[in-house]
Amino acid sequence: MHSKNAPQRAPSKLFTLNLLVKSFILLIVLGTGFSVLIMYKPQYIDLHSMAMRTISMSWSPAHCADEGTSLQRWIAPPSNLTHSMTDEELFWRASFVPQVKKYPYNRTSKVAFMFLTKGPLPLAPLWEEFLKGHEGKYSIYVHSSPDYQPDFPRRSVFYRRQIPSQVAEWGKMSMCDAEQRLLANALLDVDNERFVLLSESCIPLHNFSTVYGYLVHSKRSFVGAFDDPGPHGRGRYNHNMAPEVSISQWRKGAQWFEVDRNLAVFLIHDAKYYPKFRDFCRPPCYVDEHYFPTILAIELPHLLANRSLTSVDWSRGGAHPATFGGRDVTEGFLKRLKGRQSCMYNDLPAAVCFLFARKFSPSALKPLLHFAPILLGYGSEQRLFE
Repeated sequence: MHSKNAPQRAPSKLFTLNLLVKSFILLIVLGTGFSVLIMYKPQYIDLHSMAMRTISMSWSPAHCADEGTSLQRWIAPPSNLTHSMTDEELFWRASFVPQVKKYPYNRTSKVAFMFLTKGPLPLAPLWEEFLKGHEGKYSIYVHSSPDYQPDFPRRSVFYRRQIPSQVAEWGKMSMCDAEQRLLANALLDVDNERFVLLSESCIPLHNFSTVYGYLVHSKRSFVGAFDDPGPHGRGRYNHNMAPEVSISQWRKGAQWFEVDRNLAVFLIHDAKYYPKFRDFCRPPCYVDEHYFPTILAIELPHLLANRSLTSVDWSRGGAHPATFGGRDVTEGFLKRLKGRQSCMYNDLPAAVCFLFARKFSPSALKPLLHFAPILLGYGSEQRLFE
């Protein structure tokens, strides 16, 4: 005899079977998911811990110290002046100008003394005396013939201060290239504020404190830019320089200049006037006497004192100023050289007008070292016997 419920038993068994299959599949999925979670959990923890450590470090004192080190890398002067940059690369790098004018560290303005020479610096011992004891307020750069190898001792302020140089010919554009090269290398030290171009025959007429104060407190740069109507002024003008430079804008000045940082940057990135002077100011047009004076007089005349800081004697005539040897350097000579002067400094009359003088031959070194402590305010007579 069959019950009414007999036919319902088969579906019940099928339902049970389906439930077991689904449960098994669910267990497999859960097991797989759990395995995956276990496998990746350590990495998640490591990444999370790393992120937390990074966030923590960003606010830690140690991280602030790292930031200070990074700033030092920007403001520290190059430890070695030797580099492989081309002029184009060097000028581009040196032309960087901070847009925030307030320095984020205690900055001491430095004077960059830039020597443009063919070879040796015979008056280096005098400059050593002048600079002694004033470390941190000056820097030295020397541009010489590329085949000249200086042999300054390690203790000298000129030791390894020669920049990568190229041939510079008097009266040609390569001379201005050398001056720009000196400026660009000096601009790499962000603490250099004033830039003085000197020759191997230049001497300082005052002690370092006087020279330093005179430069860093000056409102203007010392570049002469005169309109000379004669044959050695306007007579050198080439009408092919128009329209960038007209004859009324043509200026003449001494090669030995002094500029502040803003003008130094302007002089190395000029591309507007450079081709005109390169192509159309050739001997008897001497480009080193016209290029910088003219372009500064056109673009930034209000920033010029319109005079040089380097005294020269043209009284003997000729294409070059007088050269002074050992017999010329007497007490009376130096007193006259530093004697009565009259000029304007920061819009006020001043008695000190020249900080440097040239041209002095190597034979002048000994008497200069002798008189410097008494008449120039630096050095020691003991230096003569070392």
